[in-house]
Amino acid sequence: MSATIFGPRVMLIGGGAIGRAPEALSKLGIGNPLVVTDPFMVSSGMIDALTGPLAEAGIPHGVFADTVPDPTTTVVEAGVEVFKQGGYDGLIGFGGGSPMDTAKAINILAAHGGRMRDHKVPNGVDTAAVPLLCIPTTAGTGSEVTRGTVITDVETDEKMLVMCLGGQADGAIVDFELTMKKPFRLTADTGIDSFTHALEAFVSQKRNPFSDSMAIAAMGRIADNLRTACFEPDNREAREQMMLAATQAGIAFSNASVALVHGMSRPIGAHFHVPHGLSNAMLLPTVTRFSLDSALDRYAAVGRLIGAAETGDGDEAAAGKLLDWLFQVNEDLEVPSPPGYGIDEAKWSGVMETMAAQCIASGSHANNPRVPAQAEIVELYRQVWAANR
Repeated sequence: MSATIFGPRVMLIGGGAIGRAPEALSKLGIGNPLVVTDPFMVSSGMIDALTGPLAEAGIPHGVFADTVPDPTTTVVEAGVEVFKQGGYDGLIGFGGGSPMDTAKAINILAAHGGRMRDHKVPNGVDTAAVPLLCIPTTAGTGSEVTRGTVITDVETDEKMLVMCLGGQADGAIVDFELTMKKPFRLTADTGIDSFTHALEAFVSQKRNPFSDSMAIAAMGRIADNLRTACFEPDNREAREQMMLAATQAGIAFSNASVALVHGMSRPIGAHFHVPHGLSNAMLLPTVTRFSLDSALDRYAAVGRLIGAAETGDGDEAAAGKLLDWLFQVNEDLEVPSPPGYGIDEAKWSGVMETMAAQCIASGSHANNPRVPAQAEIVELYRQVWAANR
């Protein structure tokens, strides 16, 4: 088989790499970027890690800091106006997945116009307005290396997936030191998000040998370091390994696609404003149990890889031990069920059909080893509500 592989042209990786931002911009031909970030990055002073080196290098830049946790079409459209009025020749997405996704969407919409919904899956574009540099400050989304961006349509409450070459960042700076002060909940949720990216890429019907290699490397690193990064937040080695794993998992799923967990996760985020990593964590064990028998050898291989199973365990036993490990990780890292998060049961039940339909519309469910019907997705939402084991 042959595979088409996508990724950034330039990647600077390692502690302190943020100080080399001027170098990255030069390689990309950017002389006057618009930095897309969020209010916390500005108020906390974290943005200084980026703007300081830019100022020292004499690089003019603007800042658009109005991104929100679940990027919306309203915010993207506002960003496009700021971008156009400023005469910028490049974009920098700085922060978690939301600022990076917002920067991607601005880049696509500025180039092609229309509405963001015009470009959602299965539509897409191969070009964007200007070169884009992405700099993650969390070890989770992998957006710095993917072709994807997720934007909520404020008119329909749909969390839209846009997956196309126009959403690919041209450069990435992956500096684990930017994650050192991240709190327990964020570290846990983004870590499980990364594992979900890698696991879904590994079992996706669109997988290929290259994506497999990235997924395997990521899952091994996450299994070895996730708990340490959460419970020993100053552990530099664990933070570095988690950051590298997040990027590897991003490369894996960008080249193999995510599956049912992500298809079901986006509607939860749109309707209940649950952070993306956390909604993935809520779903992962239950959806894996649903999918297990349809890719038993793959799930078993993961169970052995991460040390949940012994090398001599048969596929059924090893896959079962992986499932037990996923439930245990959620317990250890205090991942809440939907009611534990504070979601109202009547509201959850009232939108399960809608969420299932939106999951199917995204197309992600079709990459799953076991492709569900809409009624089966509704049943999975019921199980996730009860957090059944």
